[in-house]
Amino acid sequence: MDAKNTSPRNGQTGPVNKHTGIRHLFAAASYSFGGAKRLIGEAAFRHELIAFGVAMVAFVLAGATLFQYVAMTILFLLMMAFEAINTAIEEIVDRVSPEISDMGKHAKDLGSFACLCLIVANGVYALYVVFLARFLD
Repeated sequence: MDAKNTSPRNGQTGPVNKHTGIRHLFAAASYSFGGAKRLIGEAAFRHELIAFGVAMVAFVLAGATLFQYVAMTILFLLMMAFEAINTAIEEIVDRVSPEISDMGKHAKDLGSFACLCLIVANGVYALYVVFLARFLD
């Protein structure tokens, strides 16, 4: 859709009526839940979700502080956001350029690298909290 929300979508032929007020809030929430539903279909995201659960159990066993739980949760939310953006990039590239191209490969590789950076950040922080924090504080 363009900025004025008037381009056809899914076979629609007329302008799209834009919701306002509380209806807009519910519409936006439904789009977000649709994105979450799509993201759960990605194996990489499911693995990251499992790793987050394991990290939370390890935090309990290590006696993590409230701040450490909050920091880990924020890092995980960032990882979820990056994974969603990476998935969106992959879908757009597959739609616009279904043939194999250097541009498509680079776009997908860069999205994957962004996710890897956050996976490493999550892992390093989890290892710090579970194994090192009690010795360094």
